[in-house]
Amino acid sequence: MSEPSESATVETPLKKLVGEKTAKALAAHLDLHTAGDLIYHFPRRYDERGEHTDIRSLDVGEQVTVLAQVQRTAVRPMRQRRGNLLEVTVGDGSGGLLTLTFFGNQAWRERELRPGRWGLFAGKVTEFRGKRQLNGPEYVLLGEGGDGEAAASEEIEEFAGALIPVYPAAAAMPTWVIAKCVRVVLDTVTPPEDPVPATVRASRNLVGLGTALREIHRPSSKEELYRARHRLKWDEAFAVQLTLVQRKHRAADWPARPRPARAGGLLDAFDARLPYELTPGQVDVGREIAVDLATPHPMHRLLQGEVGSGKTVVALRAMLQVVDAGGQAALLAPTEVLAAQHHRGMLDLLGPLGRAGELDAAEHATRVELVTGSLGAAARRRALAEVAEGRAGIVLGTHALLYEGVDFADLGLVVVDEQHRFGVEQRDALRAKADQPPHVLVMTATPIPRTVAMTVYGDLEVSTLSQLPRGRSPIASHVVPAAEKPAFLDRAWRRLREEVAAGHQAYVVCPRIGEGPASDEEPPREDDNGRRPPLAVTEVAPLLAEGPLHGLRIGVLHGRLPADEKDAVMRSFADGQLDVLVATTVVEVGVDVPNATVMIVLDADRFGVSQLHQLRGRVGRGSAAGLCLLVSEAAEGSPARERLDSVASTTDGFKLAELDLEQRREGDVLGATQSGRRSHLRLLSLLRDTDLIRDARAEAIALVEEDPELVRQPALAASVAALVDEERAEYLEKG
Repeated sequence: MSEPSESATVETPLKKLVGEKTAKALAAHLDLHTAGDLIYHFPRRYDERGEHTDIRSLDVGEQVTVLAQVQRTAVRPMRQRRGNLLEVTVGDGSGGLLTLTFFGNQAWRERELRPGRWGLFAGKVTEFRGKRQLNGPEYVLLGEGGDGEAAASEEIEEFAGALIPVYPAAAAMPTWVIAKCVRVVLDTVTPPEDPVPATVRASRNLVGLGTALREIHRPSSKEELYRARHRLKWDEAFAVQLTLVQRKHRAADWPARPRPARAGGLLDAFDARLPYELTPGQVDVGREIAVDLATPHPMHRLLQGEVGSGKTVVALRAMLQVVDAGGQAALLAPTEVLAAQHHRGMLDLLGPLGRAGELDAAEHATRVELVTGSLGAAARRRALAEVAEGRAGIVLGTHALLYEGVDFADLGLVVVDEQHRFGVEQRDALRAKADQPPHVLVMTATPIPRTVAMTVYGDLEVSTLSQLPRGRSPIASHVVPAAEKPAFLDRAWRRLREEVAAGHQAYVVCPRIGEGPASDEEPPREDDNGRRPPLAVTEVAPLLAEGPLHGLRIGVLHGRLPADEKDAVMRSFADGQLDVLVATTVVEVGVDVPNATVMIVLDADRFGVSQLHQLRGRVGRGSAAGLCLLVSEAAEGSPARERLDSVASTTDGFKLAELDLEQRREGDVLGATQSGRRSHLRLLSLLRDTDLIRDARAEAIALVEEDPELVRQPALAASVAALVDEERAEYLEKG
């Protein structure tokens, strides 16, 4: 360790505090560069002296740090080469045993690792003849110092307390080295100014920042550790909520052209010709949107609803209100298949109201144009002219709408379907097509837990459609354990044939397309455990055609097909000319074939919870009941199998969304993936800290109302900027 600087701050480079070699390792292995980076590298868990780590729960291949007690040692000669092998058996106090193996003549290590000594042992778990072991692990002994190189020459001050911090570590940077570096930094660095106003700290019973940072690394008791974690979670929640509340506050001042409803216009005519009644939820949400569109500030609303809850009709009614007010509306869909389907569906719903310029058009009709990358040159020129001159009131398309040359006469509303499929820049580019910020409606069929909505979409108003329209049928879901019970898979194929014989259609979904470059719609070919590659559409379809589905009319659909071929396949399936569609997740959103009643998902454990829920929403869309069979080789009792059992047990999308959130890193919801940056949600759990997030939002609203730009709170403003960096703030704003 180098001599620390007298006036070290959180900005001080680590090399000035812990030495060049250690700093280089911290940077290379853990991406930690400054004193602040290290102080905010919190322990993953805490072991307690005398309490055991559950050795029996360790997975082979896992890099672990365990707190255990030496039970016995044994030295035996090696068979293949000269020298001895030292085997040390350590236990966790509950019967779980782990063997530590050290090669070479190391008598000093045998003396050091004597029975009764407690230590932290770090290494990769392997298995030999049914026994768990660590080969040549790093370790540090607790209590009395040892005389070996691993125990280091000085007493281990980092572990003087009863609670022993265990850090996210790397093989070259074990937890005790991190702990030693943390101690140096905590003893040297001037604590940062507490950014949370004293009034908020007092009313919410929050400990000071300096105390929280010290106690989270070197807790004096479980109570103090809880208070420290609570305070640091608060900082994360408060920073995110302040960012969202500030952006919502600023957006309220932006000008937008009001688009009020007009009596006797297209919207009234559309409502009059609808062949069914809107659900009460559709009426209520429609009223909220209508009021938003009539204001001189841009609407920014999230519309969430289960698959089939009628979001598209709600969006179309909003688009017609904007057209009645002299503007244009654009709907951005994630795939050409979905854009084309929206186009066909809206033309059917509108009838003469969407055929301006044609012989049978209604008196005040508009045009509905489809703009996609696969349009021919002549068709594209015609469509672009309709859009640019304002004759097309409703414009549907994919990201092709974002290209240069697509100009709107007066873009008043942007509807983004399945927003999680789009990058921030794409959504922003479409918004920039208007002279003034247009109204924005974001739709998703992925149910969003309340805390995620509050944390990620906190600057949007949220509307939820919870009722399904009349006539929608229930969907039964079952797991098919293909490895344990092959006969169940045979029965699944027979069940599909029975549905086809009854005049219905079916989907078979695979996780991969087949040979060729990787695609966004498929997972990696092989996972970390070396399992076989996921099943592929191009390989499965011919096997089914020759085997269990012989004689049925089978079509293939995936993202690598040319656009016109995809559209032709989808039309054939929708028209009943195909019995079975073997596809990737390209059918996940928007594909609407009421006659399809059964879906078989192969390698279902390779899909996420929300994805499976979306996929099964493709069946049961007509009057006949739907059936979804989740085929998997995952072993009974494994996490993958339990996940599938959960999906099969409920059709409640909100329950499944919470399960999905539990199984993802918390930081993902803040767009860490989109921005490519390390997540700043280190402690906050969107699932478990609901009350804290709600309280932080209430304080953020009160503070921003008094001081919108936090001018009177410079330390807080700086803290927010550090926790929610500009790139992530943009993601939140545009999301």
